[in-house]
Amino acid sequence: MMIHVFLLLSLCFSDYGFLPVASLGINYGQVGSNLPPPDKVLGLLSSLKITKAKIYDTNPQILTTFANSNVELIVTVENQMLAVVMDPQQALQWVTTHIKPYFPATKITEISVGNEVFTDDDTSLIGYLVPAMVSIHGALVQLGLDKYIHVSTPNSLAILQESFPPSAGSFKSQVSATMSQYLQFLANTGSPFWINAYPYFAYKGAPNNVSLDYVLFNKNPGMVDPYTKLHYDNMLYAQVDAVVYAMFRLGYSGIEVRVSETGWPSKGDPDETGATPANAAVYNRNLLRRQMRNEGTPLRPNTKLEVYLFALFNEDMKPGPTSERNYGLFQPDGTIAYNVGLSALSTTSSTSSSSSSASIFLTSSADKAAKMRYQSLVYWMFVYLLAFQVLLRQH
Repeated sequence: MMIHVFLLLSLCFSDYGFLPVASLGINYGQVGSNLPPPDKVLGLLSSLKITKAKIYDTNPQILTTFANSNVELIVTVENQMLAVVMDPQQALQWVTTHIKPYFPATKITEISVGNEVFTDDDTSLIGYLVPAMVSIHGALVQLGLDKYIHVSTPNSLAILQESFPPSAGSFKSQVSATMSQYLQFLANTGSPFWINAYPYFAYKGAPNNVSLDYVLFNKNPGMVDPYTKLHYDNMLYAQVDAVVYAMFRLGYSGIEVRVSETGWPSKGDPDETGATPANAAVYNRNLLRRQMRNEGTPLRPNTKLEVYLFALFNEDMKPGPTSERNYGLFQPDGTIAYNVGLSALSTTSSTSSSSSSASIFLTSSADKAAKMRYQSLVYWMFVYLLAFQVLLRQH
């Protein structure tokens, strides 16, 4: 009997404290000179138990390598291709070449048509966006893939004219006409609205006016929207709800908002306040904890917020300030850039190969307390069982 009880308790206890990450994806950028090959990346994602990733192209090596894995992929039509795929025949050719050969072995779940088109320096792209999306979706319909693959585009938070308080959220007037067409497309196809939201930028821009704890998800008083009376304890959720209200103002209430990029740089230039390993670790660790709870925002508490972390690797070839090259959780060689709760189980290197294996352990204080109670319960069960055995032998 004791052996059976021990085995049962061991099975129940073996994985206690390991918290799977839900509603979480990661951006797998490739603007680096020394990034690991896709098979190593797939191994890293598997060890992290991350099953959603986004790439910024349709790299055939990645699409081939990720076949028959459990990783869902969002792929991208690059901005320079929008004018081409506006033509339905060109869009069909693009989907036939870049998507059909890999699907369904590779779990492509969405096509991002462009990236931050509404705020791109090339303003002509705005006019191409919706026709390109319509043509790509039409090609998916022709090939019978529209039931499995959505079409959308990631947007910079700079599309908002107002974002504070969240209920004042509104789009800039110069994009509102095309934005209405875009929202109608999303409503017709059941696709999500993606936003690239970085509380870091708000803090960097006004460190004396923006609470660091508020942007890092740390404990803080938060803010109450004076019009809705909803309480916000972090800036990311406020930014997401500002987008929801902006859509309300254009007459769209049923479109899901997801976060296509968010993160915090671990290094920056002297004028990039807050770009430190400590802040990056806190932001991403707290964000991961929130994702484990399947939380929604104050405005939509029952809809879990899907978030894609930026980014998997530091990318040394990205232009711009130092922070742009230092958003990664990992260095290109697979070593951890900073401690975000990614516990390295093994890291080996040689002249021929290198590998890294890590798992996400983010046990909160409440989880630790529950674990201690569980351990105590197990201990006393063993004590009582031993006493019972002694009594049986005496009789």
